Parts: sequence; structure tokens; C-alpha cells
Amino acid sequence: MPDFVECASGLLFPEGPIAMPDGSVVLVEIRRGTLSRVDPNGVVEVVADLGGGPNGAAIGPDGRCYVCNNGGFEWMQIGDNFIPGEQPDDYSGGRIEVVDLATGKSEVLYSECNGIPLRGPNDIVFDRTGGFYFTDLGKTRKREIDRGAVYYAMPDGSSIREVRFPVTTPNGVGLSPAEDVLYVAETTTSRLLGYPIVSPGELAPVPEWEALVAGFSNFQLFDSLGVDAAGNVCVATLVNGGITIISPDGKSTKHVATGDPMTTNICFGGDGLRTAYITCSMSGRLVRCEWETPGHPLNFLNVDPQV
Repeated sequence: MPDFVECASGLLFPEGPIAMPDGSVVLVEIRRGTLSRVDPNGVVEVVADLGGGPNGAAIGPDGRCYVCNNGGFEWMQIGDNFIPGEQPDDYSGGRIEVVDLATGKSEVLYSECNGIPLRGPNDIVFDRTGGFYFTDLGKTRKREIDRGAVYYAMPDGSSIREVRFPVTTPNGVGLSPAEDVLYVAETTTSRLLGYPIVSPGELAPVPEWEALVAGFSNFQLFDSLGVDAAGNVCVATLVNGGITIISPDGKSTKHVATGDPMTTNICFGGDGLRTAYITCSMSGRLVRCEWETPGHPLNFLNVDPQV
């Protein structure tokens, strides 16, 4: 296990970390319903109160923060901790929101696609052309569960389209360094899928079995993911708490334990992107450690806004 350093504690189910150039980490607190910022000294401030269930987040080409909001959860208490459960009575609907980090002003960008409501948007990644892919895991109710999907949309609110349906509980999403493969981690199946990209927002219509990169027989659940400079996919892993590192061809895997069964996400920052920031959500902590491989740079994060 790496030497983890605690960056912040007392967070209410953190997710969606973004390591900012100034040394702070922007993340969501799902149970708190906020987009928050952790400064280098560990001080946490609320950037925007979004309500519902803010989840994955990414910086767009305009410098604003784009947030997947799953609409909220019914929270289940286990001892002193809470984990997300079924769709709550006060479910506010799935949506993609955008936040001005300087002012905290937010707006809803998308809440449906061709008349089909978004149910539980989960994770998001921008490609180099300025569009973004996001997963919609859906919601679970007492006797039914939604079928998930993957979407591609533009940051100005002008276009959204479904690029893959159905997908079983799609959660983490990321791009290969060459942006020729879209990776999707499925939560309940613990599978990593890789869809060839034909052009921005267009995936090759390969069958599911051809898209499979890796699957696992032990009981665990996959959450969000990050991609390193070598093209390895680093998937946050629930129950078997930690980060599962999967090579691009799926032939090599390695598990890095964190000690938190609700390890939900990873991002890279610091000098040379050699520091991994990991959200340990059951314990409400953001931790960091030196990672064995530098992270792959995210589009628009370390450059001036283009629009």
C-alpha cells in the first residue's frame, strides 16, 4: 500500500476530484449536494450548492466546471458512515450542470436527450475537440433498475446525443491517450469496456463481448476512473476498496488497496502529474500519494480557456 497523505476529512461522500493548477482540488460532496474546493492546507469551502447528487466533474474549454448530477440518493447508514442507496422520495432528476468557479453561479445544461430524461448522470470526460462524453448509470428503485447509457454533448448546450445504449450501470468514463478508445467501467458487473472511437461523439457499433477489456470474478463494484500516461486505466473499486490498474489490452491488472471500501475516484496532479488524489468516500476523506506512473493530462485543465 502506498504512503497515503490525508488532504481533507469530514467530507460528505466526496467524488469527482479535479487537481487544479493552483494546488487545490475541486470535488463534489454527493451527500452534501455541493461542488467544493479543498485548498492545499486542507480547508474546504463550498463553491456551489447544487442539491440533488453532484457526481463526476470536469473542467471544460471555457474554464467552467461541468458536473454530472444524479438527482440524489436515499442514504443508508452503516455505523457512523453513509452509503448511497435507492432513488429517494425527493429525487430531483438527472442533469448536467455547469458552474462558474469564480462566482459559484450554476445553470442546468441538459436534463434530457431527444425527450428521454437523464436519470443518473455519473462521470464525464472532455475530448480534445471540446465535446464531452458522460455516463448515465440510471437509478435503482425497490423493484426495478434503469438501463444505462453513454452520451456525447457540446458544452454550449447546443447538442446532446446517445452514443451507446443499453449499458449495464455505466459509471467511470475516460479516453485513451490517443483518444481512439472510450473506456467505460460498469459498476455491478465489475467490467471495463473499451469502445473504438470513429470520430468525436461516434463509437464503432461493436458488440459488447468485443468491447470487453477486462472482467473480474471476485465480488467488487467499479466506480469512476482515471487514465495514466502509459494508457493504463485506473478504476476506483468498491467493496474491494482501492484502485484497480488495468493495462490497455486488459492482460495485466494490479490492485492498490486504500483501506476504504467506498473508494470512488482518482485524478492526477502535482509536478509531472505524479501525484494521485483519491476520494475515500465512506470515511469522507481526500487522500494523496505518489503514483507509480504519471497521469495522462486532461484536456482544458492546464490551459487557458478557449471560448
